[in-house]
Amino acid sequence: MRKLFIPLVLFLMAFVMPEKKKITIWMCGDSTMSIKEKKAYPETGWGMPFVYFWDSTVTIENLAKNGRSTGSFRNEGLWQIVLDKATEGDYVFIQFGHNDEVSTKKTYTTEVEFKNNLKQYVIESKGKKAIPVLLTPMARRKFDAAGKIEGTHDVYSQIVRDVAKEEKVILFDMDKITQQLYQQLGVENSKLLFMQLKPNEHPNYPDGRDDNTHFNELGARLIAQLVLEEIRKQNPELSDRIVKPGVK
Repeated sequence: MRKLFIPLVLFLMAFVMPEKKKITIWMCGDSTMSIKEKKAYPETGWGMPFVYFWDSTVTIENLAKNGRSTGSFRNEGLWQIVLDKATEGDYVFIQFGHNDEVSTKKTYTTEVEFKNNLKQYVIESKGKKAIPVLLTPMARRKFDAAGKIEGTHDVYSQIVRDVAKEEKVILFDMDKITQQLYQQLGVENSKLLFMQLKPNEHPNYPDGRDDNTHFNELGARLIAQLVLEEIRKQNPELSDRIVKPGVK
């Protein structure tokens, strides 16, 4: 009797606990998120370590590219990939602002354009029955003379917050969260997250590099973990697909 009982229980559990639908997380953004070429190392986008935290039901498609804004990402056909391939239940992570806000760049978008572009991304994601997630831009490392972190994305980050509220979508306020991280680490220790290299310290940068925008491997991993923490807080369905310690 017992030999019959166990297979019966397993059979019934298959109906009670259906397999999770496989989904894709589409990552749309700029250089702080993107996959780097070998010649750029140790520069690392946070989307690179992000891929390792998911179970087999999740595929990560990182479309982020260096220097892209909400305008150029669409104009270059990157957004069209999402429109062509995203399916119901997928997630679309949208993180821009770094290149939109700089008026001297070709990728510059006005505040009005930036807001409209974000809204269109949200509307079109929903049209694919995908779930848009807006992220404010990752903070740059900038401290005042007293050692207090300073915001450099204030206006454009607020636009992202406004769109998330108006369109009723998930918001990861990464500008605020990463500023808190840098402040906690302090002026010197926060350098350990960024592309801060002395001359001849790395063969890819013989002249060194003083970069307070782009992350190194450690910084990218910590940022990815902060994004995962926001997922755990705000989205139980997606959080359930994060690999649990000790579980393959």
